[in-house]
Formats: sequence, structure tokens, C-alpha cells
Amino acid sequence: MIRVLLLDYGAGNIRSAAKALERAGMTVQVSADPTDVAGADALVIPGQGHFRQVMEAFEESGFHAPVMQAAQSGKPILGICVGMQLLFTNSEEAPGVSGLNLIPGTVKKFQPAPDLKVPQMGWNALERRGQSPILHGLGPDAYAYFVHSYYVPLDTPIQNGAVTRFGVPFWSALSHGNIHATQFHPEKSGEVGLHILRQFGQLVGGQEGVVSGSKS
Repeated sequence: MIRVLLLDYGAGNIRSAAKALERAGMTVQVSADPTDVAGADALVIPGQGHFRQVMEAFEESGFHAPVMQAAQSGKPILGICVGMQLLFTNSEEAPGVSGLNLIPGTVKKFQPAPDLKVPQMGWNALERRGQSPILHGLGPDAYAYFVHSYYVPLDTPIQNGAVTRFGVPFWSALSHGNIHATQFHPEKSGEVGLHILRQFGQLVGGQEGVVSGSKS
């Protein structure tokens, strides 16, 4: 069984994420102890709330250094929602607050329009781009559930993932070497979300009948 460490640093929907990972076939350890990072097969970073508050909670938890070491060692990491945004350099939501910078880029805010209510709340389509292993096997009619006001712009240096449109096109999922992420909530996205989590488990277990993501 794949042992995944779900980071409990005080800023994520831990219970539903843990249940979804278990349904996808993984053994889940929920932990607030940074020393558990080294022994895990993979890490899942949830996130919910304001970028500044989430990043401050992450820093105070002591997870920063172990997670960076895990990322540099090639350990698979999955970021969810604001957990995806933390992987980038920074966010317009909190000027002056640094993210983990595992992927270069700035998370931007949706601009309201007469026919566009921010935040985006609800189901939206996923358009696959490149060869992301966590998205392998998804059909062209895949939809996922979103709740967010900030997004990863399309000009971010990502080659493999999924694009969604909400006023502007943006990266709604990605694979960047050993780093994977979804802006949407896989635990709230039905069979599509479960499929993505299963693919992540297969990736971690090295049972890739999937196309591996290329490092960039």
C-alpha cells in the first residue's frame, strides 16, 4: 500500500481529503509533525483560505524545510486548491509574501465582469494539455468542482496539465516533474476527482501504465 502523508498545518480540509485518498487506494497518515515527511512515499498539501494566512500557517508548522528537501529529492507531491498556489513564487492576494517557489510564477486574481461572478464556485471543464500522469485517461468531457478567486495564468512555464476557462484560460491542474497539483477539489469532484487521485497513487507506486510527465 502506498503511504501518503497528508500535511495537517491548520489550513486545509483534512477530513474529506483523507477519505478521498483512502478511497483511491492509498494508506493516509494525517500528520502535523514535520519529521514524518522523510518516511512518507508521497506528500499531499491541502490549502484553504487567504494566501497570507495559509502560507504563514505553513511556515509556523515547520513543514517548509522538510517539504523543500522532499521536492528536491524527487518525492511526489500533490498540492490541492490553495495548496497548489503555495507551490508558486507568490500571489497577488498577498503582496510581499513568498510562496515555496517550486514552480516560478505569480498567482493572479480573476477580474469581475458583468457576466462573471468572482469567486468561481461550481463545476467547470478540464482541457488536457501535454502529458500529465495524474490526468491520464480522463475523457474530453471531464468536469471538476472549483471554489477560488485566484488562478495560475496560462503563460506560466507549465507544459503538462489541464486548462480551464473562467473569463480567462488558466492552469487548473499540472504536473511539473515530481510536483503535481489541482486548483479544483478532487475530493468534491466525483469520479473525475477519484480518477485523478488513483492516478497519483499509481504514479507514487511506480505502476505507471500512464504517460509520465516530463520535467521542465
